[in-house]
Amino acid sequence: MPAANQLAAAAATGPSPLWYATRATGVVALILLTVTVALGVAGSARYEAPSLPRLIRAGLHRNTSLLAVAFVTAHVVTTVLDSYTSISLASAIVPFTSSYRPFWLGLGAIASDLLLAIIVTSLLRARLSQRTWRSVHMLAYASWPIALWHGLGTGTDARLPWLLALEAVCLLTVAGAVCWRLSLARPGVPRALGLTVTALVAIASVTFAAVGPLQPGWSSRAGTPRPAAGHVPRRPAAGGAPR
Repeated sequence: MPAANQLAAAAATGPSPLWYATRATGVVALILLTVTVALGVAGSARYEAPSLPRLIRAGLHRNTSLLAVAFVTAHVVTTVLDSYTSISLASAIVPFTSSYRPFWLGLGAIASDLLLAIIVTSLLRARLSQRTWRSVHMLAYASWPIALWHGLGTGTDARLPWLLALEAVCLLTVAGAVCWRLSLARPGVPRALGLTVTALVAIASVTFAAVGPLQPGWSSRAGTPRPAAGHVPRRPAAGGAPR
């Protein structure tokens, strides 16, 4: 019985399954969004490969997009249901309304709202003009860095080497795909502007990670509320071990 009591106490004070589910779904959503953007870039360039015909690539792009939205939805739901942080459904949808790391959580809300707009317009594509649909669809390029910065600023595991390596691969994948696509365009202001924006996003992401989440005291600077008096939550620290 003492062992059973200890297990029950650990379950009550330790990390809940929702805590792990929130972070896992967020990481998977970033990977899927990276693949979606890369496939979208390849599609905009009319890229053809013997092993990946256009029809298969288009279907893969569409299914990956839907799967990314599904994981984003699961990420939002588990975040709201987790009792450790008081994040309401409204705060997960309306940017910058949460008391928990308001700015960085707000970036996540913006990214999810942009993805929702893309999905809705895709479902209504037959009723929209090509120009309107394409303009909204371009929001995918904006949602990706916003989602990356949301994960860096909000995630409590931002210092884990494997997670940093994964985010670096995602950054290189998107930046490389965009630069490759722009290299096929005609020289001019749009091409130069696209390359400049891509370089600035990459530099800003690396700089932010170095001076922000990787530095001591980031949790308080990010806007994490102090625990209530007499309440000391036991949650995994940046390295994954319980505090």
